[in-house]
Amino acid sequence: MDAPVDPTQTEAWAKLAKIASVYTPDFRRAFAEDPQRAERYSRRAADLFVDLSKDYLDEDVLAALLELAEETGVAARRDAMYAGEHINVTEDRAVLHTALRRPATDELTVDGQNVVADVHEVLERVYDLARRVRSGEWTGASGKPIRTVVNVGIGGSDLGPVMAYEALKPYVKKGLECRFISNIDPTDAGEKLRGLDPETTLFVIASKTFTTLETLTNARACRAWLLGGLAERGVETEGAVSKHFVAVSTNLEKVAEFGIDPANAYGFWSWVGGRYSVDSAVGTSLAIAIGPENFADFLSGFRAIDEHFEQAPAAQNVPLLMGLLNVWYTNFFGAATHAVLPYSQYLHRFPAYLQQLTMESNGKRVRWDGSDVTTGTGEVFWGEVGTNGQHAFYQLIHQGTQLIPADFIAFATPRHALSDEDGTDQHELFLGNFFAQTKALAFGKTAEEVRAEGTPEAIVTARIFPGNKPTTSIMAPELTPSVLGQLIALYEHITFVQGAVWGIDSYDQWGVELGKQMAKDLGPAISGDAEALAAQDSSTASLIDYYRANRK
Repeated sequence: MDAPVDPTQTEAWAKLAKIASVYTPDFRRAFAEDPQRAERYSRRAADLFVDLSKDYLDEDVLAALLELAEETGVAARRDAMYAGEHINVTEDRAVLHTALRRPATDELTVDGQNVVADVHEVLERVYDLARRVRSGEWTGASGKPIRTVVNVGIGGSDLGPVMAYEALKPYVKKGLECRFISNIDPTDAGEKLRGLDPETTLFVIASKTFTTLETLTNARACRAWLLGGLAERGVETEGAVSKHFVAVSTNLEKVAEFGIDPANAYGFWSWVGGRYSVDSAVGTSLAIAIGPENFADFLSGFRAIDEHFEQAPAAQNVPLLMGLLNVWYTNFFGAATHAVLPYSQYLHRFPAYLQQLTMESNGKRVRWDGSDVTTGTGEVFWGEVGTNGQHAFYQLIHQGTQLIPADFIAFATPRHALSDEDGTDQHELFLGNFFAQTKALAFGKTAEEVRAEGTPEAIVTARIFPGNKPTTSIMAPELTPSVLGQLIALYEHITFVQGAVWGIDSYDQWGVELGKQMAKDLGPAISGDAEALAAQDSSTASLIDYYRANRK
């Protein structure tokens, strides 16, 4: 693959630097001078309505950002990704999460294989499992149907399924529950297994290689819990693992060694990164919970945004524009963090999901050719659902000294329409906060307005809101499986755009390896091997000594 373009050496970068040097955001003036500003800078992508009018955006900025995308080859790299070229250069792999949601009628040949046909072969097997579990056809060792599905994974094999399951709770089959175990801390498995009936529990072990330390450690603990619980009830344990465990893995030998029938192993491919895999077999637990029809709708939402990103003109292309705005804030205004604030309790795990998607992708210090980056890369993504966040950290966003761009997400129709005794619509009260926060962040409150409220002069400055804080508002009719897929795909492509501009490989994750390897190597020292302990630095040795002295 060709060396990346250095964005700092482009004409567009020079234009943006010049604009930024004199740019003084003034949303009050901007909206007063352009009554059509909201319409001018609002866009649509599938079911998503996206308002960019409260971003640091004018026609000069927009033109320069689009020029930057052109000069850094964003569209060409996007097309290379869609075509299956090996844009993950450090691992020599294609990047084809978009193939996971292509219709079965499509064809895409990569490395001599029609990957779309492969995807749908696995997908149909996952759907068959889902139907059997949901109908009660699949039974455990004692003949009872499954009531609880426990997903055991880590990273993308956990964050995606648990986020989507929580987001789509209204679509989960009545009488069926999913739980999720990821942390190697035994507390996680201990609490998630508490109160479960081993006779009606099915485990989904998600590990592509079936060697992931954390996942296999938890899987073995779950197996011991299952067999012990069945034995206590007098249930025959011979062959019980194959009735209570399925795998999301391609290592059929290891799967069989564990006791899982390889026929119940659902694979995915090297061209699917973990943080991009919720719409693959990694979503098996979700497919069981919400059913094949709703899972297909989920995939259709991804596909709608994939098509928009591929086909929409640059000036109307929502993922492109939002990715470019993130570059604008990060590299020209020093924004180190980015808040994602969903006004939906169902999306309470969405910010955590985006943390892995964005920071594991773009937390890089070298470009895809191995040279050092020439710009700052990545932001710290974080957030919380509204209105909880309003009573926690919004103070910092409104009146703090750091610039924190924020995405606000909301839905017109709630799943639960509630009113109080006076008939006040609770969802309208909720969305009143959503609308008010972006308005307050944009327009603030001046000293004159504060004084006009009769505020004592001594505390006037404390009650001034500077405003001019950038926000993007994203709305949709309601939170459906399709809309959730659209939101995920939107941020996948935003992440891609930023990486393409910066010239980094957004699809490797070598940064997660060093600590994991060191943890494995430290095992003997932790267990009491004096020689291994002596080989450690003084801080690590001291901490291990403290642990060993205080472990009960």
